[in-house]
Amino acid sequence: MQPLFMQPVFQEKIWGGNRLRTVFGFEIPNDKIGEDWAISAHPHGVSVIENGPYKGQTLDQLWAQHKELFGNPTEEVFPLLIKILDAEDDLSVQVHPDDAYGLKHEGELGKTECWYIIDAAPGAEIIYGHHAQTREELAAMINEGRWDDLLTRVPVKKGDFFYVPSGTIHAIGKGIMILETQQSSDTTYRVYDYDRKDDSGNPRELHIQQSVDVTTVPAKAPALNIQEVRKGNSAVVTYVKTDFFNVYEWQVKGALSFSKQAPYTLATVIDGFGQLVVNGETYELKMGTSFILPAQIENWEVQGELTIIASEPGK
Repeated sequence: MQPLFMQPVFQEKIWGGNRLRTVFGFEIPNDKIGEDWAISAHPHGVSVIENGPYKGQTLDQLWAQHKELFGNPTEEVFPLLIKILDAEDDLSVQVHPDDAYGLKHEGELGKTECWYIIDAAPGAEIIYGHHAQTREELAAMINEGRWDDLLTRVPVKKGDFFYVPSGTIHAIGKGIMILETQQSSDTTYRVYDYDRKDDSGNPRELHIQQSVDVTTVPAKAPALNIQEVRKGNSAVVTYVKTDFFNVYEWQVKGALSFSKQAPYTLATVIDGFGQLVVNGETYELKMGTSFILPAQIENWEVQGELTIIASEPGK
């Protein structure tokens, strides 16, 4: 069995830039590309398999027709979505629903996500949480536009990690590149968008009532238990283990061996280059390479000098 390598799916955004080309070397269609949907079975941007017997098939097709590749899961849809984001400008202030609200009102999963900061310009910051103590106060502060009083701003640097559960008011600030691991959902409720207009000159849609409905009040900053295990010159960092996903950083300097600990594993190279060795076969890895290790692969080795963000389905 071979690993499944993914073709990138690019998404143009009002806040996007060109660093998916200048940093990652992708051939992007223009200079306003905000997202690479690196591993996705979501209908808004589905990954195509690049190699092996399933070359040319889409990830949602594999999930529907070859459940054995994923350990015969019971979920109807592939549960995870991996993105690389390039924020040339500030993203809107937004919040995502949980599964119950998302399924009832949008017909899809809610959206819990997490961020690994690939790079950040000096002085870059995110919005992460709010100061309202009641839902009534939240609604009043939004309606009155008291953004400086409401929003919590956090400075960020390369290598930081943030867990962003559904219900968290958040925004990625300009000058930041992120590897995002999230539930497979594209439901976003905009709270505030700096009064920006779309290409047609119209203000971008806001979702104030939905935002007030789904925001966690008062805000709760999740406690992280980040753990690092050194293996020679290499290391494995465990960032988070949740019901939705487990997320790791593989810091490889030389060689690092792995054994399967979940039905399948997702991985994206965010720095450096090297090789993936599976069953005696060697596959080249470079920045931006994304792949899935299906259930039939029990062991693998990563060689070279590179950093990979990997994830698995949650508990």
